[in-house]
Amino acid sequence: MSVHRFHGRIAGVGSTSGVRVVVGAWDRTPLGSFADAMVETAAGHRLLLAPRAEVAAFITATYAFDEVRLEAFEVTRTPSSWQVRSPSLTLDLTVGGRMPLGRLLRVVPGRVAASTAWATMVDPMARVALRGVRTRGTALEGRREFYGATDLHRVLAVDGSLEGEPLGALAPVDPPCRFGFSSTPRTPSVTTVVTTVVTRRESSAHFPA
Repeated sequence: MSVHRFHGRIAGVGSTSGVRVVVGAWDRTPLGSFADAMVETAAGHRLLLAPRAEVAAFITATYAFDEVRLEAFEVTRTPSSWQVRSPSLTLDLTVGGRMPLGRLLRVVPGRVAASTAWATMVDPMARVALRGVRTRGTALEGRREFYGATDLHRVLAVDGSLEGEPLGALAPVDPPCRFGFSSTPRTPSVTTVVTTVVTRRESSAHFPA
């Protein structure tokens, strides 16, 4: 059994085109720092955009996709914006102030909020308060996953394209994304999070066709 912790931020947004995007900007992980995106189209096609094979291998052993693309992927962040660039996806996010739930999360000591015990305890409340959101569950290959959120900011606007097609205006993340047992919040937002993945064994890479 191995424990892997990923420290970073997740931006989850919907769009009027029906495309929902979840971008991860990871500062500290067992794989080094990296950024990636999970995209679900209006038709339900689930796409992973990952910068390296080892990153894609870990993610596809944890989440479900219909297609995986390895391509250069970069996220530039400021307190009020995210700029996401890859050959398939361009995304400019306007980030607003801390949400009420974010203020509550800031009260919880960081070590407590990032613990698997806390994620287990708050999971029933998260299910009720945030449609589609869970803070613990079982992923692919018997992996156990825990989300420890420590802050939450609203996304105010989005501008971007997928494969050259405009995404349209900002919309709720609805229906919830189907990559794993949990989606991002329905309200477009940026979550500061520690994600813990407990694996039974190391997995080899597998890439959906």
